[in-house]
Amino acid sequence: MDLTCTEEEEDFRQRLRAWLADALPRLPPAPSPADWPARRAYDCSWQRALYDAGYAGLHWPADAGGQGATPAQHLIFLEETELAGAPYVGANFVGLLHAGPTIAAEGTAAQRARWLLPILRGEEVWCQGFSEPEAGSDLASLRTRATRDGDAYVVTGSKIWTSHAEVADWCELLVRTDDSAPRHRGISWLALPMDAPGVTVRPLRTLAGSAEFAEVHLDEVRVPLSYRVGAENDGWRVTMVTLSFERGTAFAGEVVACRRTLTRLAVKAKENGRWDDPVLRRRLGRLSAEFTALWRLVQWNVSAAGHALRNGGSGVPGTGGSVFKLRYSQARQELYETAAEVLGPASLDAAEEWTAQRLSSLSYTIAAGTSQIQQNIIAERILGLPGGR
Repeated sequence: MDLTCTEEEEDFRQRLRAWLADALPRLPPAPSPADWPARRAYDCSWQRALYDAGYAGLHWPADAGGQGATPAQHLIFLEETELAGAPYVGANFVGLLHAGPTIAAEGTAAQRARWLLPILRGEEVWCQGFSEPEAGSDLASLRTRATRDGDAYVVTGSKIWTSHAEVADWCELLVRTDDSAPRHRGISWLALPMDAPGVTVRPLRTLAGSAEFAEVHLDEVRVPLSYRVGAENDGWRVTMVTLSFERGTAFAGEVVACRRTLTRLAVKAKENGRWDDPVLRRRLGRLSAEFTALWRLVQWNVSAAGHALRNGGSGVPGTGGSVFKLRYSQARQELYETAAEVLGPASLDAAEEWTAQRLSSLSYTIAAGTSQIQQNIIAERILGLPGGR
């Protein structure tokens, strides 16, 4: 992996910085974190600005509506937008980082034409319908049923922790299409229109007070067969593609954000006298090394996927994404535990940004597959250890 920037890549960085310096001051104030309809409008407006400027889907293949950028340009974009304080993908998270890349890799020409450009333009928002009340980490035990009826599936069941369901137009939905098949082989991946009759959304309030998740109940919802991505009963393999994107690159920008947060935390410690504690300084130094190493791992994962794509592969991130996700989720929790130590009683103020981030950090060892699941993947698929019986 060559981490040095070429003249062309450095020129790309400077052009991006100039565009951000012009575009960001013209943004309206960000809406309340609790107002998801307003956040959807804000996030989609920013996504449209990125599209108009040629920065949407930067690393997506050109035939999927993206820019076909190099891995280095993709990493420069993630780094510069975060350092500039640009809006995060927000409500567009699932579409841009999960469903869109999956459809680009696995969808038909008609599916790519239907769904990818609306995602890139910020016109349609997606949510993720994977987990169920009795199928979380053991996702293959899902029970939501899809039965063929003419040119459609009839879907009945429920999902939980469905990200952004209350403001979504589409849902990447996992359903069981063959009860007689081994449980990993009887699953299909569908695109569910959220306005279809029989879809009921009930928002869930998190520990931090926000409601970006929801329960989704499906009562004989008709989904056209043409909305299935991949072959019938091949949904588990397609899902592994989705989760590879989620674990491999979806958190990349957040690593840069954590490095910036760590710098702010060191400044706070110097202001309130906590910097004089050598144990705390060592802890901050170790976290700095952790996030630097994680950024290098992001670079490795993105570069490896790009190299595979140029050599006829799929461009789907590999199992290295599980290594990254496992360590990142733990390091993020440690970062905000350290923040509580630095800030003292102020870290308990519900109005403080630090408090919300600390509460949010607790979910990262569960989101995108629990840490225990990641450890199993690393043990079996990377280290070659025998699987459990």
